[in-house]
Amino acid sequence: MTMRQADTIAPLAHYAHAPILLLIIGFLMLQPLSTDLYLASLPSLATGFGVPAATVQLTLSLFVIGFGGAQLVIGPLSDRFGRRPVLLWGLSLYVVASLLCAAAPNIGLLIAARFLQALGCCSGVIVARAIVRDAYAPADSVRVIARASSWLSLAPLSGPILGSYLQVAFGWRAAFVALSILSALLLAAVALRLPETNVHKNPRATEFRGLVANYRLVLGAREFWAHALPGALSFGSIFAFISGSSLVLIRVLGVPTAWFGYCFALGVSGYLTGTIVCRRLLPLFGAAVTFRIGSTLSLAAGAVFLAAVGAGLAHWSVVVLAMFMTMGAHGINFPVSQSGSVSPFPQQAATAAGLMGALYMCVAFGVGTVVGASFDGTLYPLALVSCGLGLGVFASVRMTATPVARTAS
Repeated sequence: MTMRQADTIAPLAHYAHAPILLLIIGFLMLQPLSTDLYLASLPSLATGFGVPAATVQLTLSLFVIGFGGAQLVIGPLSDRFGRRPVLLWGLSLYVVASLLCAAAPNIGLLIAARFLQALGCCSGVIVARAIVRDAYAPADSVRVIARASSWLSLAPLSGPILGSYLQVAFGWRAAFVALSILSALLLAAVALRLPETNVHKNPRATEFRGLVANYRLVLGAREFWAHALPGALSFGSIFAFISGSSLVLIRVLGVPTAWFGYCFALGVSGYLTGTIVCRRLLPLFGAAVTFRIGSTLSLAAGAVFLAAVGAGLAHWSVVVLAMFMTMGAHGINFPVSQSGSVSPFPQQAATAAGLMGALYMCVAFGVGTVVGASFDGTLYPLALVSCGLGLGVFASVRMTATPVARTAS
């Protein structure tokens, strides 16, 4: 057996005994649950604290900024010191921040606590992405991510429904109490069951010169941008619905708060469908063609939404259908984007994952800010943003594709 063969076969056998996939799913679930569980509470937060919708949107936007910025630090830290210590400290911070959110007496403290919560959440997501690269061969990682993403879709499916009932029964604070309980369970699981998967710790990963060298290596690679940029725009397209759906469904279309979770879950079920489709497409056509199919669906989703709104179809089903199509496209795009962004960098896996995630969050912050600021009591702003992002995903896949990818597709 050659050294290259050992690199591609050994990881799967070595980690077969550990619940790696289950923990990866749990870590990745923190991000959608951190946003989706309290979506139904956004209108109530605006009313309860006596602030405009744009101010309440900062609880999402500042979370995104904290999450995105922290990835640039957490990735190199886990490359140097290992995955376990970063996870233990990060999840501990998340537990404390979630409790602070639940106890916040005003919107300012809630926004600040959400920022701290984002820092802790980031550790789980970034380390999960790096563990995939540690534990699985590059050829297997995209299928592992697609499989994890199918299970991950349970979070945005169930989160808004649970959050709607928590809001109706107990108020907005209950969502953050639930998040503190979940993160405490994950913290215990890491302490008791997770082995250290980083067997190639880089002592220079956090040194300035080493950090700059790693960033230059990743950011200078065409393969990184060919996957990370379309993936970020695709994530931005679903974040438009994450940040804007409760406002348009509850305030504009009059959907009862208790029913909002079901509408959101119907839309998010598109993500589950998309990940299943992705898992079927990959062995048939390969990653490059699968990415092109997903990007085409992104464009179709935005165009259909804008056309329907332009035709005067102001109904909750229009929003749900557009969300379903957009989420389905992201379910296809995300596994290819994540694997393609990280797999080329085995020695800088967490750094690459952090840069990819930071790009995702920068796009999401911009989208969330635009959606909140442009809300005018109609469906037009959300439809325009959705269509523009769909066009961006479609164009970026074709403009940044590597020569090999073009040949394969």
